[in-house]
Amino acid sequence: MESPDHILVVDDDAEIRTLLRDYLERSGLRVSAAADGRQMRAVLSRTAVDLVVLDVMLPGEDGLALCRDLRARGAAHLPVLMLTARGEETDRILGLEMGADDYLSKPFSPRELLARIKAVLRRTRALPPGREPASAAATLAFGAWRLDTVGRHLLDAAGTVVALTGAEYRLLRVLLEHPQRILSRDHLLHLTQGRDADPFDRSIDLLVSRLRRRLRDDVREPRYIKTVRNEGYVLSTAVAPQVTLRSTAPTDEPA
Repeated sequence: MESPDHILVVDDDAEIRTLLRDYLERSGLRVSAAADGRQMRAVLSRTAVDLVVLDVMLPGEDGLALCRDLRARGAAHLPVLMLTARGEETDRILGLEMGADDYLSKPFSPRELLARIKAVLRRTRALPPGREPASAAATLAFGAWRLDTVGRHLLDAAGTVVALTGAEYRLLRVLLEHPQRILSRDHLLHLTQGRDADPFDRSIDLLVSRLRRRLRDDVREPRYIKTVRNEGYVLSTAVAPQVTLRSTAPTDEPA
């Protein structure tokens, strides 16, 4: 029998932690809870977690700093759903910049949180690393770059690895699957995050900005990701799928 997904709720409000733990567990999930960054790290050090629900307003290190730390420590593929105060657009923007996969404004209903959790997990697992046959792993080459679809990272012309967050990987993968085709922000948001945009949603613009930095793409004269005014974005270079022979022996690479 498949084990339930393990969710870590990080919030300094004990009442919210209890409410979410009870609701999510009744919905078939396994739940751990933490009140701050120290407790969060303690949980992550002793058990595997499938997704972190992380409040922005925390004592000591806030949620933005903790999200940035998770990404810096190699947890690029651990989904993070951030909880922000209603109307705090700055928190949402910074959360996405730090590598969060989604955000939800307080107050919210537990039912909506559950739906967001399931959507993020579906997106994360839509292209799971390591599921391709070991002897025929796809690499997508474009310009001076290659995207390793097993390791979920970029390689530059010298073979140097550039790590990507889960959200960055999904956006780049979508662009590479639709080269030289204009994709609207709404379409990109639907393909990468499984939801519709609200009138002030800037998450795709932020992700594009982050990807351009990874690709060392000059925003004034971009070579790879170009902005089409009033329409969206386009990957302006051709893409060549490649097959890389890989050893079937286990590796020591982090998940």
